[in-house]
Amino acid sequence: MRSGSIARQLFVLQALVVTLLVAIGTTGAVLLARDDAEQAAIDQVVGIAEAVARSPAVVEAVRGPAPSPMLQPYAESIRLATHTDFVVVMATDRTRYSHPTEKLIGQPFIGSIDAALAGGRVVEKHTGTLGESVRTVVPVRDGSGTVIALVSVGITTDAINQKLLSRGQAVLIPTALALLLAAAGSWLLNRRLRRQTHGLGPAEMTRMYEYHDAVLHSVREGLVVVDRDGRVTLVNDEARRLLDLPGDAPVSELDLPPEVAAILAPAPGESGREMKDDEPVLAGDRVLVANQREIRSQGQLIGAVLTLRDHTDLRALTGELDSVRGLTEALRAQAHEAANRLHTVLTMVELGRTDEALRLATAELAYAQQLTDQVVGALDEPALAALLLGKSAQAAERGVQLIVDDASRLDGARLPSRDLLTVVGNLVDNALEAVAGTDPPRTVTVLVVEEDGEVLVKVSDSGPGLPARDVRAAFQRGWSTKENGRGVGLSLVRQVADRHGGSYAVGERPGGGAVVAIRLPVPA
Repeated sequence: MRSGSIARQLFVLQALVVTLLVAIGTTGAVLLARDDAEQAAIDQVVGIAEAVARSPAVVEAVRGPAPSPMLQPYAESIRLATHTDFVVVMATDRTRYSHPTEKLIGQPFIGSIDAALAGGRVVEKHTGTLGESVRTVVPVRDGSGTVIALVSVGITTDAINQKLLSRGQAVLIPTALALLLAAAGSWLLNRRLRRQTHGLGPAEMTRMYEYHDAVLHSVREGLVVVDRDGRVTLVNDEARRLLDLPGDAPVSELDLPPEVAAILAPAPGESGREMKDDEPVLAGDRVLVANQREIRSQGQLIGAVLTLRDHTDLRALTGELDSVRGLTEALRAQAHEAANRLHTVLTMVELGRTDEALRLATAELAYAQQLTDQVVGALDEPALAALLLGKSAQAAERGVQLIVDDASRLDGARLPSRDLLTVVGNLVDNALEAVAGTDPPRTVTVLVVEEDGEVLVKVSDSGPGLPARDVRAAFQRGWSTKENGRGVGLSLVRQVADRHGGSYAVGERPGGGAVVAIRLPVPA
């Protein structure tokens, strides 16, 4: 069963808390108002009693033989004029001379009078014939200061409560306003919170966080999320691995590779972001494929998400597949040419020209064997030797002469085979592309040699050359002279050189063309 949303639960909690606080505040206000009303009643009855006790008419009536006929009308007039509940004049032995209930005149007064008999004042809350009341008792003195009678004035608590209730609007209206304001504030907060939490409850949000966290840690794609200003807000484990980011560093302190940061950076003056589909990105020694999408909420752009997939191995396999495909095509062409030559030799034998047939057959065999012996003898790295033999056949198919420099010499696996194949293969491919379409003779020369603790790979071609202004850009991802080129080959070469602490240089070949030299230090 689905529990209420966080917004609803918070609204109910706020309503209860606010109602409780308002109730406590109202109760406190009522109690304070009651205390104030009682104190006001005490002040009122004390003042009235003092005034009555000092009245000459009261002193004269008390001294007379029949005080009640004179004091009863006077006391009632005072009571009615001052809105009190009783004004009682009594003898020092408690005998009443006046009372609102005339049948109680002559009966003893109920309450404390000792302090008043002693010349002081009595202030108390006491229950008498009219019920509970707030009362005071003060002495009546003659000219010599002798206490000759007592005056008691009181207001019942019912009258005080009625007066307090009549002023209830002064408390109820602010209380109602406070409740309305609190309810309105809670409703607005509830509405905002419901919008931000999408109406989800605590259990649902907990499950969502657990699923979200589990997916981020288990997904095999790198995930980088940025806000609308391009600040990184989330990077999952796979993205940290692919981008070689420290695993314990906060996302706000991560230093992304330049190409990744360039994709994630918002374009100045644009409200949206450019979507990326299978964009190749170089990050360290990896070739990544990046896809970027906008993140929008209620039509507003709030950021972007970038997914990264590792295509390093796939690129290497693709390159090897291209080499194998090229070699296969070259071998197919060579097989076709060999068949033609074989038919030619057989025909010459049938015509009786065996000497010319023998010279033709041995010349072709000697050239192929010479190239194989030269490459295998100079390079002890079998994968590199096989690559150059394959590239030679591929070049011959394109009408290009691939020359392995006689100075080439590489003893053993001085560097990782993959790195050597990446450098030599991409440089030769670029050279073959450069001489394509130029006038014969079209040549590509390869030199691979170890000298001074470095492996030097130098590839020159008879193509149009590379302008000095384009050298730096040529080794960056995306630069290509081909219309549909991806611009990855030379950037991979630069990447290998950077990883080994090597260098690269581009020069001009005498007679025209380009010379690309890569130096890779040999590890100790």
